[in-house]
Amino acid sequence: MRVLIVKVSSLGDIIHTLPAVTDAKNANRRLQFDWVVEESFAEVPAWHPGVERVIPVAFRRWRKGIFSALRSGEFAAFNEDLKQTHYDLVIDAQGLIKSGIISRLSRGLTIGLSNSTVKEPLATLFYNKRISVPREEHAVQRVRELFSRALNYPLLPANMESIDYGLNLARIGVTENLQDSGMLVFLHGTTWQSKHWPEPYWRELARLATAHGYTVRLPWGNDNERKRAHAIADGIAGVSVLERQTLTGMAQQIALADGVIGVDTGLGHLAAALATPTLTLYGPTNPGLAGTFGRHQARLSSTLPCAPCMSKTCHYEGPAITDSVTTDSGDSKEFTVRPPCFSSNPPAQALAALEQVMAQRKRSIRIA
Repeated sequence: MRVLIVKVSSLGDIIHTLPAVTDAKNANRRLQFDWVVEESFAEVPAWHPGVERVIPVAFRRWRKGIFSALRSGEFAAFNEDLKQTHYDLVIDAQGLIKSGIISRLSRGLTIGLSNSTVKEPLATLFYNKRISVPREEHAVQRVRELFSRALNYPLLPANMESIDYGLNLARIGVTENLQDSGMLVFLHGTTWQSKHWPEPYWRELARLATAHGYTVRLPWGNDNERKRAHAIADGIAGVSVLERQTLTGMAQQIALADGVIGVDTGLGHLAAALATPTLTLYGPTNPGLAGTFGRHQARLSSTLPCAPCMSKTCHYEGPAITDSVTTDSGDSKEFTVRPPCFSSNPPAQALAALEQVMAQRKRSIRIA
């Protein structure tokens, strides 16, 4: 049976779909999966041995010049590539209008979530069959249930500590020992302005981490993140800014790290998929619905009454919340915490939480 998965973006959503592929292959080894995904994320499905063919699509780029894409023949080439195979089933695991269109363009019976549980209800117009799953479940569990019901196999229980993303480290290019590198990765970049941990906290965390004997690596993906990374690393021995990485390069860095601390970002979900001990900091967002999900994962959420607000812009109107960090000269300096919801997650608490998860991983390896 040949199945097409349509899950085009974003990074976290794509990673959330991987455990469902593992489930399905465990239930029926004869299943064959192809996957339509945004070209910038095409590396990720290929890391799973259950995915045979990755079909890149460029909706994000085409939106900037749709007529150019049509004239150049890019869309026609994608459409032809998509129709090469007649699929027994096409699963739209995204639930967006654009993913629904792709599903209908393909050759096969289309299936997706019902309009009461899908992100964009109009997407259901493109499906031959609709499945309803509980909205309150974590995204990983929702996709697992969608696949199990679409492909008619029993959904086995799985929690954060037992979930299997199925990633093949050899496909990522990791063959070294994954223990005791002494290296941490700080995932400081994210999309919403309200999800950014304050820069003074990052510098304080870098000082604390290096004082504990760790080295710290800082990735970046755009010019703003590059500037922030250099500002965090400035003058702190043992902290380095990485060259710009591909997704595979980032996966290698994360897999080889002893631990990761990050904000709510797609790379945090990659760390969860790789089972690298990770502490994720949540301010305005709710980790219960789409937070990091996997082995050796910890979360710190805000205790402010307004959190989680699920807003891209902070609308806090209460009194200013301040905290103190160490300056380059060793003095203490007070600053206003913005967004204020992150005052619940200061650097010392974050590092302690990460070290606890790292210690748990070491104990589990010794027991095994």
